[in-house]
Amino acid sequence: MTLIPVVVAVAGASPAGAATNQFRGMNWAVLGDNFSTSPLVVQGLSMSDSNATVRAKANALYDDMAAIGVNTVRLPINTHTVGTTWWNSYRGAIDAATARGFKVILAYWEDGAASGGRITNLAAWNTMWSRVTNTYGSNVNVYFEPMNEPHGYSSADWRNVAANWLGYHYSAVPSRVLIGGTGFSQDLRDICNDSRFSGTLLSFHYYAFFYGAMTYDAFRSHIQTRLGNCASRAVATEYGAPMSTGLNYADAGSTDNFVRYLRAVTQVMRDNQMGGTYWPAIGGKRTGSLGYDHYSMFALSGSGTDLNLTVRNAAGRDRVRYGWGL
Repeated sequence: MTLIPVVVAVAGASPAGAATNQFRGMNWAVLGDNFSTSPLVVQGLSMSDSNATVRAKANALYDDMAAIGVNTVRLPINTHTVGTTWWNSYRGAIDAATARGFKVILAYWEDGAASGGRITNLAAWNTMWSRVTNTYGSNVNVYFEPMNEPHGYSSADWRNVAANWLGYHYSAVPSRVLIGGTGFSQDLRDICNDSRFSGTLLSFHYYAFFYGAMTYDAFRSHIQTRLGNCASRAVATEYGAPMSTGLNYADAGSTDNFVRYLRAVTQVMRDNQMGGTYWPAIGGKRTGSLGYDHYSMFALSGSGTDLNLTVRNAAGRDRVRYGWGL
């Protein structure tokens, strides 16, 4: 695919915000992860659900999320979901959130992990986003993330793809767009320094498993470096650690790498007044024989529309809340 740079008229736009800690969120994901060549059915929903059923299920889950301070949900979309019969139902999860004042981040996942972090069908991607931005562009509670973890591109190519997206999808107000960093969204410096994105928010991911073991101070320094000069516009749209193993995230002296990592991420967030969406609330990759993602903040129970979430690790919950500034 030949990528043609465009000059997008956002360079002189007002900064997206002096802080992003208004985003106190969770990712609601597919059990098994969101990389799929099928419609995305996040955990707790069923393809047979009507829009009304999805709304009822979503509200039950949002009630329990709100109880720990959540006011934002990041939801996946792909080209096999938007515009389908399932999309008519899935929109209930978006609309239930915005109706209660939640912010929603709609993020595109490419067609399966085998796509290598690249958009596999540019025309379908643009058609999908046109539908989404035409529907939700005027809803101030809906935010758009053109691509999750665009790691299959060089920095220059990804920035051109993202700039083209901004120019093409004019229904998306730049201040409600989150542009992912380079390298699995874990480095914001090139995006931060590109004036084409000066009016947007930035999507930042940071996981311990990408790096070797570090001290708490080393994690903090590394995270801050990767944020560049744009922490004030960054939202940590993915970060997470095991919640099923009884780790004590309140222990400042812990030698456990995950504890040091999560304490460091949340400290950087708090220091910079950054918001974030923890990965995940429910859904995500199954861990070993557990049948669920051991990073998941909640255990899901119940049936029908009577769904309930139970916190897996109180210390982990409290540390995430600390990062949000609570």
